[in-house]
Amino acid sequence: MLIAQISDLHIKTPGKLSYRVVDTSGMLRTCIEHVRNLKQKPHLVVITGDLTDFGKPEEYAHLREILLTLGIPFCLIPGNHDDRANLLAAFPDHPYLRQFTPFVQFAIEHLPLRILALDTVIPGESGGTLCQQRLDWLAEKLDKFPNRPTVILMHHPPFKTYIGHMDDIGLDDQSAAAMKAIVQRHPQIERVLCGHLHRPIQVRWAGTLASTAPSPAHQVALDLSPDAPSQFVMEPPGYQLHKWQPETGLVSHTAYIGKFDGPYPFYDAGGLID
Repeated sequence: MLIAQISDLHIKTPGKLSYRVVDTSGMLRTCIEHVRNLKQKPHLVVITGDLTDFGKPEEYAHLREILLTLGIPFCLIPGNHDDRANLLAAFPDHPYLRQFTPFVQFAIEHLPLRILALDTVIPGESGGTLCQQRLDWLAEKLDKFPNRPTVILMHHPPFKTYIGHMDDIGLDDQSAAAMKAIVQRHPQIERVLCGHLHRPIQVRWAGTLASTAPSPAHQVALDLSPDAPSQFVMEPPGYQLHKWQPETGLVSHTAYIGKFDGPYPFYDAGGLID
């Protein structure tokens, strides 16, 4: 099974630039073209939050228009830039979004790799949380199928990244500790896939691997100072590909979006090219 993870789209209304600099809509279209042209077509695309920039209905309408060109099944979770009600209104044909109201948490059960999605949103705030109701849902779902390989999706990562200004608006410590206690009991968890950071970051966490994905648009500046300023850079955009097989578990790759020279062969008829 092959999963493409795209995160932090920050789609605005048509013609608007994010932070007056970034054409997030155009860059998402380029990302979709890249995914569609992969030699191995993903079975599913997971989009891990910050779907829009301000959570406006017209932003979601524009997002929907772009995503419908994907031609591959996809699922969505909200991030701190999103609005639950407007997201639900824009995607009435995605019933999984309504599995656990008032939150956008869901389980996808029909695939070889089980997917559990968490809602870490605090309306009107940049940081994230998991209340007891959301944590109980996670524990119940994991307890139900302890032997099924599972991936958890969430927007705010449950670990510190040491990019100070992003950790300041990360998942709160109490939620992270409570989630860690649940995840540690479940070795069937292959990965915790997160967004929010606009960078590929990996850490061993709670007996599994937790990671974040780059953005198909702008990236958070790489500065590990506790007082790092809140800045972004136009490094190469990207997304992640996660290949799951029972014998190997989940193997992940970062795909960079753009026009690059190559591919060139390592060998010709005479052997290794010197």
